[in-house]
Amino acid sequence: MVNADAVRGQVLLEESREAVVVLDAAGRIVLASRRARQALGVREGDELGPELLQSERALVVPYRVEGRHERLVYLSEAGDLAAYEELRSGFTAAVSHELRTPLARLLALLELAALPGEDVAELVDQARREIDAIRELIDEVLFLAELESGSRVVSLGAEPVLPVLEEVAEELREQAARAGVSLAVEGDADATAEVRPRMLRVVARNLAENAIRYAGPGASATLSVRREDGAVVIRIADDGVGVDQEDLSRLFERFYRADRSRHTRGTGLGLAIVKHVVASAGGTVEASGGRGKGLEIRCLFPVRTS
Repeated sequence: MVNADAVRGQVLLEESREAVVVLDAAGRIVLASRRARQALGVREGDELGPELLQSERALVVPYRVEGRHERLVYLSEAGDLAAYEELRSGFTAAVSHELRTPLARLLALLELAALPGEDVAELVDQARREIDAIRELIDEVLFLAELESGSRVVSLGAEPVLPVLEEVAEELREQAARAGVSLAVEGDADATAEVRPRMLRVVARNLAENAIRYAGPGASATLSVRREDGAVVIRIADDGVGVDQEDLSRLFERFYRADRSRHTRGTGLGLAIVKHVVASAGGTVEASGGRGKGLEIRCLFPVRTS
């Protein structure tokens, strides 16, 4: 009789996306995943060289089965580890850089407040705004990390989109007025997306805030939802200053800003968060426009068919 657990274990090992091998007490390969056979050129009965077993690439898990000593060995690709370390160090450096600017402004305000004749109340108000900027950055970094780790559930059930867009626009009306941007909402009242309401609000708010911050005074922006070719499309389009063509493909990168002079406030994470939410729901994002031609961002959510 076939042991079901043994069958499951063998399938799990075989289909693993990592290079995984099982070694017997003598160091010979008992089982190897498809990735291990392809990447390392090994097969059952081969010996795994000590240079691999003792390298930083190997994670060795010893265990006993039916009285025998065996080892489960995970072997990361050298390039994978290097890429991960590069990504991790780059992200850490970017966060440090982004925090340094508001912290420097906060320190300058505190130093000014210690001088005679300064308007301390106004300086304290400015300091509070800098602290809010720091808090916003930290919150968004943590939120993005949760999205990337998969600990945030994005999809749940079909949710009406238009009411969420209208609520977000109303909440941002005053902010848009201060920036001199006209914000409108339109779309299909029957359009739904399989995204949790909280995540839908995150997408809508970040899209609208991006337009408010970067379109420029006098611009008009429209937040809308439509059903198009088997997808529900949430779109923000403005007729503002736009971005250079070479910047379009990088708008969804973490901390990337087309506004290199940093005249506008923002964490540089809003569109990266939008991309992760949409991708987690099985959708895609795209940006179009040009310098002086405004900017359009489209989030395409697939429509599930029963």
